[in-house]
Amino acid sequence: MSARPIDEPHRASSQLELLFDLTFVVAVASVTAQLAHSIADGHGLAGLLPFLQVFFSIWWAWMNFTWFASSYDTDDVAYRLLTMVQMAGVLTLAAGVPAAAGHSDYGIITLGYVIMRIGLVAQWLRAGVEDPARRRTALRYAAAISLLTMGWVLRFLLAETGALPSFSGLPLIICLDVLELAVPLWAERPRATTWHPHHIAERYGLFTIILLGESVLAVSRGVEGALEAGEIRGPFVVIAGCGLVLLFALWWLYFLVQAGEGLSDRRHRSYLWGYGHYGIFAALAALGAGLEVAVEQSGREVEASSLALGYAVAIPVGVFLTLLRAVHALVVAEAVIYPAAVLGCVTLILLLPLATPWIGMAAVVAAITAICVLLLAVTITTAAARARRQGPQPSSSGES
Repeated sequence: MSARPIDEPHRASSQLELLFDLTFVVAVASVTAQLAHSIADGHGLAGLLPFLQVFFSIWWAWMNFTWFASSYDTDDVAYRLLTMVQMAGVLTLAAGVPAAAGHSDYGIITLGYVIMRIGLVAQWLRAGVEDPARRRTALRYAAAISLLTMGWVLRFLLAETGALPSFSGLPLIICLDVLELAVPLWAERPRATTWHPHHIAERYGLFTIILLGESVLAVSRGVEGALEAGEIRGPFVVIAGCGLVLLFALWWLYFLVQAGEGLSDRRHRSYLWGYGHYGIFAALAALGAGLEVAVEQSGREVEASSLALGYAVAIPVGVFLTLLRAVHALVVAEAVIYPAAVLGCVTLILLLPLATPWIGMAAVVAAITAICVLLLAVTITTAAARARRQGPQPSSSGES
């Protein structure tokens, strides 16, 4: 198992990586559905913390696999079998989402996490043996991941036996999460791994598409729920149609920047860029849940207030736009989406739900969609004008 070149031409996601991502479709769908149930029952705020905790586990498992594969995807028999082990862990984790979100029972999720970590640690140990130049880095990863896995198991056992004080549960989870995030920073000190910038940018783009697809699925669940309740009405058509346009606009905004070239020139910013996507991905998943309930309530009554429903859509969109501008700024020299435009749009979006009791949910969703479409139109127009002023640019031979 030797490290793959940083500048390998035409590096693209493999069929195995695409198959691996399909397991996360199941996990994300499960956690999104649970958040939607919490919102519909009027407990959206209470369901938010379990959602963020479980989503962190899903996102971090995907991150671990993706960055390792970018450096060491040998695609041989051993690599494929260990990837299958990690896939089994993801599916186990997905099976435990309802219990974690509904009853704070993290037993199955912890088991799934352990299974994934067994496969990942085995991969790092193999890299340590077969890649002498980066042996210390690989062994650091293997040791740190193993210790943190034992930490998660210990936390679960202490919680189950009652030995863990109730007030320390959340702080301990946050502490373990912070340590997880610190592992790559510490492990790569001796020598950095050879992750491929264009490959990483593509992988993040593919996961973004998965989350947008999950939001489309969530909207379709809301459509089914509304249709079961009775006839099709105007608000139903408006919310369902605007939801699709909104997701399309967010997709377009995300892919305005091709991050591969920027990551190649600014590898030292890769941690902030990669970690910032946790908020982007979580916002897209939460938006799917909010749109699902918004569509559903147009056909039947739900427990959530109109104000809560408005913010279930507005907050994820605001978080997405804010963090998208931040991660774009890390990898491009010149702003694509202007900060003032994002600030103005996010401010309006977050104020709109206050009017939900008077103008209705359909009008709020339509207005949020219109603001995002306007931001997209302004951004495209200004980018085109800038390109005309600068003239044609030479193509980069490193593009994939």
